[in-house]
Amino acid sequence: MITIYPAQALHTMEPTRSTAEAVAVRDGRILGVGTVEEMKAWGDATVDQTFADKVLLPGFVEAHSHSFEGAFWQYTYCGYFGRTDPNGTYWPGCTSMDQIIERLQDAERQLDDPNKALCAWGLDPIYLAGERLSAIHLDQVSDRRPIFVIHASGHLATVNNACLDAAGIDEDTLAEGVVKGSDGRPNGELQEPAAMFLAGEPVQQMFRAMGVDEGIWNFGHLARNQGVTTMTDLGTASIAEDSIVARWHRVVDDPAFPGRVSMFHGPGVDATAEAAQMVLDRRAASTDKMRFGHVKLILDGSIQGFTARLRWPGYLGDKPNGLWLVPPEQIVDRLRPFHEAGITVHAHCNGDETTEVFLDAVETVLAETPRFDHRHTVQHCQLTSPAQYRRMAALGLCANVFANHVFYWGDQHRDITVGPDRAARMNAAATALAAGVPLSMHSDAGVTPIGSLHVAWCAVNRQTASGDILGPEERISVYDALRAVTLGGAYQLKMDDEVGSIAPRKFADFAVLEEDPFEVNPTELKDIPVWGTVVGGDHFPAS
Repeated sequence: MITIYPAQALHTMEPTRSTAEAVAVRDGRILGVGTVEEMKAWGDATVDQTFADKVLLPGFVEAHSHSFEGAFWQYTYCGYFGRTDPNGTYWPGCTSMDQIIERLQDAERQLDDPNKALCAWGLDPIYLAGERLSAIHLDQVSDRRPIFVIHASGHLATVNNACLDAAGIDEDTLAEGVVKGSDGRPNGELQEPAAMFLAGEPVQQMFRAMGVDEGIWNFGHLARNQGVTTMTDLGTASIAEDSIVARWHRVVDDPAFPGRVSMFHGPGVDATAEAAQMVLDRRAASTDKMRFGHVKLILDGSIQGFTARLRWPGYLGDKPNGLWLVPPEQIVDRLRPFHEAGITVHAHCNGDETTEVFLDAVETVLAETPRFDHRHTVQHCQLTSPAQYRRMAALGLCANVFANHVFYWGDQHRDITVGPDRAARMNAAATALAAGVPLSMHSDAGVTPIGSLHVAWCAVNRQTASGDILGPEERISVYDALRAVTLGGAYQLKMDDEVGSIAPRKFADFAVLEEDPFEVNPTELKDIPVWGTVVGGDHFPAS
């Protein structure tokens, strides 16, 4: 029952025995690390040479992702960057308006039901020159079938006029986030959930896809292909519904599912003592592979979508400030019942104004109910300032930095959203570490593809899509980046005693790589091939 795995290189991410020759596994957990001969002291063992020419790291921990990374592949991808689906098929990016329309027209021709909505995802208008995609453009695909295209950020959508008409969205609709043209009519852009859900059946169709088994399996397969063994569904699905929780247990607890999932209670939750108790009850029903017990709040929107809340001087060109998804005067009340119940809360804070208001709220509830080791976390931290990081450290907060933004939208932040000075200090991992803030970094999959090596590469190199280096002072070492996507993520999920490093007693969860990330040129970190993963001692080769 003891298996010893020698490796070409083995990096534990532990302060002692940081490297080793081999790891011994029994009953899905790690017995020890050291030489093969040292591991044989545990008793009769099989020496498995499967990874003798591979590099073993702790399985990567993705502490901010969403199950729609897998679920949305049931619909048409029309993002700017090329992307690989769960089956290994590569979808080239749509780099012009014409290419988006052409891809949607191809998808429309494949729909047999003339009344079924056409849904698509990944749209990134900030990359498109000229006019912003609107209902008029989507009418070229169909002027009868409702079309709903969600943006890459997940915070906006664009629909055609048939969708607007079917949903009754017109010049008299007063909901915040329904963008209107100079004629007073909606132009097809719907900003943030309150406006997007006015679209009715099409948006419900997309989000229903996240509740089916296929989407969850796809999510796991995409993670496996990138060496991720612990992922999150950060408030995407409702853990208040027994049927949804049962489905997730059925899929993730299946021995064939290649990972562990920490599932957060989502942003639509009522902030009451009863809701907090429900979260605690779900936590008590957790398994080794399916975890519950944390809460996510979404406080603002997306910087590249101009819906995040920024402090003065705001967006370039005096564009209007973003939208509060929770009114700032209500944030303390949303946080309080969960804090008092001993629950960890992660708050989506893209803009620095949002970060400031959340820090105020944490300070208030800590004064009312002091708590050690709460691990409340600021998610994204895109414009968090050095002073805010110092304050986060004083309050015991963690930072989960959206490092991938430097590559995917760094050029746009420099030129369009906030300007070169603030863009240079966006996603400031070096400043967070210098302030002593516990750090993780994430992909926010499917906003960007799940993949911890790419996340680490972004933080180490800070290279934009155009090849520019954005804020070189904020670059961090390969070790610090890999620690952030292993132990850093595990710490924020309160799983650091179980995953995140290769150490005795922890789960035998490994990322299996073809090259050593500490030996390759740091500029090649994202290109290291991934053999697959080991989860609880079981092997899961990538597809």
